Amino acid sequence: MSLCIFAAPEPDDADLLVVEEIERLRIELSHYVRHKPRRWAGHLRRMSLARAVRGSNWIEGYRASLDDVLDAIEGEEPIDATEETRLALTGYRDAMTYILQLAETKARIDESLLKSLHFMMTKHDLNARPGLYRPGAVWVEDGNGDRVYDAPGVELVEPLMAHLIEALDEDASVPVMFRAAMAHLNLVMIHPFRDGNGRMARALQTMVLSGEGIVSPVFSSVEEHLGRNTDDYYQVLSEVGQGSWHPENSARPWIRFMLRAHYRQAWTLRRRIYETEHLYDSIAQLVSRCRLPSRVTGALADAARGRRLRRSIYVHLVELTEGDPISDLSASRDLKAMVDAGLLEAKGAGRGRTYHGAEELRRLWLDIRANRPPRANDDPYLTLPQQALPGFSA
Repeated sequence: MSLCIFAAPEPDDADLLVVEEIERLRIELSHYVRHKPRRWAGHLRRMSLARAVRGSNWIEGYRASLDDVLDAIEGEEPIDATEETRLALTGYRDAMTYILQLAETKARIDESLLKSLHFMMTKHDLNARPGLYRPGAVWVEDGNGDRVYDAPGVELVEPLMAHLIEALDEDASVPVMFRAAMAHLNLVMIHPFRDGNGRMARALQTMVLSGEGIVSPVFSSVEEHLGRNTDDYYQVLSEVGQGSWHPENSARPWIRFMLRAHYRQAWTLRRRIYETEHLYDSIAQLVSRCRLPSRVTGALADAARGRRLRRSIYVHLVELTEGDPISDLSASRDLKAMVDAGLLEAKGAGRGRTYHGAEELRRLWLDIRANRPPRANDDPYLTLPQQALPGFSA
């Protein structure tokens, strides 16, 4: 069995055109977000992280609402998620938080770092051997219990992982989106761990991108897109892998799948920026009209989008968006004032009390979504060449 790993294909004109457009979109988005108020941009980052965590875990069968994911990443107890799902979400949150911190230091990715991230993700399940490579053979089964992929033998895991890590430092002339996608592909095909390989591969891709300072590691992630398109994700992996370790196969279908994902996720972020900006502007007017303190804006933005609030969540949101702590007493007063103003509705009592967006607040969000820019469902490999100079051939 080959000790080589999958190699990145040479970018052709069509690939480079798509990469150029993705980079243009990201520079535009980065410039726009960087000059927005902390409260506004912080909301966008927090929701982007939650969607990335949800998307990557969704692929592995850990199904949770966005509410529960937000609760988990903010240290709250999710209401509806199972204990196993909660632990998976918090483990992935820890790993992603660490990746975000490492992005500022440009730390080198090595075996120790990868094993540490795996430990963070899977420490709740000792059967996954957190932080250790698998001790034997592993394979992937489909929903019917049929084997669809046999990973390389256990004796190849360490040398193949060494090749993967070496490749991360090679040929900076290859676009970073190619290098990140190939790191993802190789890790998931080597399948070095007993469990958590998909989550590790997707996190590694985000980490490689973050090392180049692309917008923000959270905004660079395509985990949300992959979670929404799981069947297509598995299909292209199956096409490239062909059931077992075949590093001689062309990785171009995989590269193009990932570039399409980056392109569509960038357009999704453009829509989210439009939504978030208009939501905060509208809520600021409501807050002023109702003579509420400005610190309630972030919580009302969450409630407008359908999130249930609790007093502890409100305390956390104020500290996160304003940078200053708030007492439980002040939080209770704020929540009562929002209820009295007709912006929130209270349900339950005592520790189980939750707050939900009232009709006026929810209608505000629905109106914004009704007027948002259209989703980018087009294939950039088909549409971008038509916008290029005459004579371009994909």
